[in-house]
Amino acid sequence: MIKIVVTGANGQLGQCFKKVKDDYSDIKFTFCDSKNLDITDKERLRLFFNKNKFDYCINCAAYTNVEQAEKTPDKAYLVNGQGVKNIAEECRKHNLVLVHISTDYVFDGEKGSPYVILDSTNPINEYGKSKLKGEQYIKEILEEYFIIRTSWLYSEFGHNFYKTILNKAKEGENLSVIDTETGCPTDANKLAKYILNIIISDDKDFGIKHFTDGIAMTWFDFASEILKKSAR
Repeated sequence: MIKIVVTGANGQLGQCFKKVKDDYSDIKFTFCDSKNLDITDKERLRLFFNKNKFDYCINCAAYTNVEQAEKTPDKAYLVNGQGVKNIAEECRKHNLVLVHISTDYVFDGEKGSPYVILDSTNPINEYGKSKLKGEQYIKEILEEYFIIRTSWLYSEFGHNFYKTILNKAKEGENLSVIDTETGCPTDANKLAKYILNIIISDDKDFGIKHFTDGIAMTWFDFASEILKKSAR
């Protein structure tokens, strides 16, 4: 039996892990949210990992408010930087493999084509810089880790573009969506399964991985696809 702790379990991706967990009978899950396991509380983390035995830690805990991070960057760095460092140090002490969720915001968006793992990072806002800081801490502290960079997460859980478009359409609101920004939407349920399949396969190809739905589009294109599928 593989023992996994999932932090940030009440967030969008954390809820997707809860949804698919019954499909993985060989995994024992422990789900922790910020109330019962705050990754910025180093002492609480120490006590938790001393008391519990795990094989993997999937860190979904993150500060994700991109706009607010510009106004209060210290909060973003506390969670996405120092909090990740705290988790990585506990994983090292207790020989856990860390699976950490990162973002395309570690890049500047100027490439003009899909980013690959070897591309140089160059975040242009505080959120991206804080997420990159977390990545750097992991690489400094651990040898066995997976950093999964993803983008435009959507699902039936939490607050996301997919749900916003559906709700506005349902209410009959006029929709105004930009077509100047391009990215790759990512089904959070598929991402959860991708990560769990890495774990059950005992993948040792540690390091950084990129995961999306694989289709680049603008926000306008994405909204159009959402509305088409909902009309079927």
